[in-house]
Amino acid sequence: MAEKSLTLEMRGITKNFPGVLANDQVDFDLREGEIHALLGENGAGKSTLMNILYGLYQAEAGEIKIGTEALHLDSPRDAIRHGIGMVHQHFMLIPVFSVTENIMLGAETDHRAAPNDSPLVRLDRREVARRVQQLSQEYGLEVDPKAIVGDLPVGVQQRVEIVKALYRQARILILDEPTAVLTPQEADDLFRIVHKLTQRGVSVIFITHKLKEVLAIADRITVMRGGKVVGTTTPQETNENQLAAMMVGREVILKVEKSPAHPTSQVLEVDHLHVRDVRGLEAVRGISFNVRAGEILGIAGVQGNGQTELVEALTGLRRCESGTIKLQNHDLTGKTPRAFTETGLAHIPEDRQRHGLVLSYTIADNLVLCDYYKPPFGLRGVIQQQSLDSHARQLIQDFDIRTPSPYIATGKLSGGNQQKVIVARELSRPVQLVIANQPTRGLDVGSIEYIHKEIIAMRDRGVAVLLVSAELDEIMSLADRIAVIYHGQLVTTVNTTAVTREQLGLWMAGAQPETTA
Repeated sequence: MAEKSLTLEMRGITKNFPGVLANDQVDFDLREGEIHALLGENGAGKSTLMNILYGLYQAEAGEIKIGTEALHLDSPRDAIRHGIGMVHQHFMLIPVFSVTENIMLGAETDHRAAPNDSPLVRLDRREVARRVQQLSQEYGLEVDPKAIVGDLPVGVQQRVEIVKALYRQARILILDEPTAVLTPQEADDLFRIVHKLTQRGVSVIFITHKLKEVLAIADRITVMRGGKVVGTTTPQETNENQLAAMMVGREVILKVEKSPAHPTSQVLEVDHLHVRDVRGLEAVRGISFNVRAGEILGIAGVQGNGQTELVEALTGLRRCESGTIKLQNHDLTGKTPRAFTETGLAHIPEDRQRHGLVLSYTIADNLVLCDYYKPPFGLRGVIQQQSLDSHARQLIQDFDIRTPSPYIATGKLSGGNQQKVIVARELSRPVQLVIANQPTRGLDVGSIEYIHKEIIAMRDRGVAVLLVSAELDEIMSLADRIAVIYHGQLVTTVNTTAVTREQLGLWMAGAQPETTA
């Protein structure tokens, strides 16, 4: 079989940011109708490379060619004009607009223009809807042009983004972490759609950190590390362990190693909890569960089904409408975050920069945010700098925080090292319950391996762990029991050994189990 012709070439791409060489003489190419996966740790340079291709950044050196034409991409509009589309990890859609209106936005089609001397333009929604319907049927996307985007499941919203790119006649499609918020069934649907796109000549760049997906869908795989390309291979020539080693530069243990749990007494008891979201709508609807010492209970669900509000209520960050929260038999319903912390709670928050760190504070200061007012760090209202310093240096060593000094601003650290600061602060204290909400979101395989080990170690020391994650593989690897959440209610709770990914995926999408364990 003849090799497909090149549709895109990027040669010698170099991009500098202050103090960081993000792309160092990077070469990357894409063939017609190919799925080319781009892998790398956080900070490896893959997102920078794709942002250059999409016109969001401009390279200091290097060349981009589509076919034989050299491109100068000064903006996304330039990229779109040359047939390059991008579906971002966080969708660029307006929830209150219809599918048709979202797709028109920025590319309004004027089929029945007003008179030349009129400043007004009549937008032909009917013509756009017809084209959306045609594209939807042609590529098997099953999108209703009249639907309101906010009413659509996450997987269908992603299809809207793909239709939007196709409507703009994209022949090169960049998918950034496309399965991050999808159920297994939605991910399978996406793979089917991507293959159909490539069969019709669309070329796809697939950015992900999920090694199984890369091996399942990619035709070729390029791995970046430290701003450089370290190798290009194919799924037939490699495996998960080899890809992880290429990404990190060392052997990585991908399988979570843990012994069977031996749970004892009940630590957290949640009874008929009701919580409203920021809009005043009920996000958590009568949830009841418990977590025991020495076990990990995983909350599985597609993001946006009440997990955020549940965790905020369980940590004192959001007021409950009704129901009770008991930690170590202490009723903490309606109490402050400090009351939860002082009763034995450790919290690894979903949004590390908003709820986990003060980015302008030093690493040393962030490491004592829970205890700064108590000895040995605070004495009669005065911070004890020597205790602060020795504490910070010890945790930086114990938790492998990569920093030249304890006194640089935490905001200057990479995402993985910011997460390690939070994990070090929360897990180094004497706690009874760990609530870990999306603890590895956006992290590379090396940092994920490290945080998984720390969570298992806490469980083995007899601490109760509540794990909330949109990553089904993470839930199944770490949790001893799994509770599935859908539209703010618990669908079922099962032992991890008694369930499959497919069953969990169906429950996450709203299917009802025959029996509840």
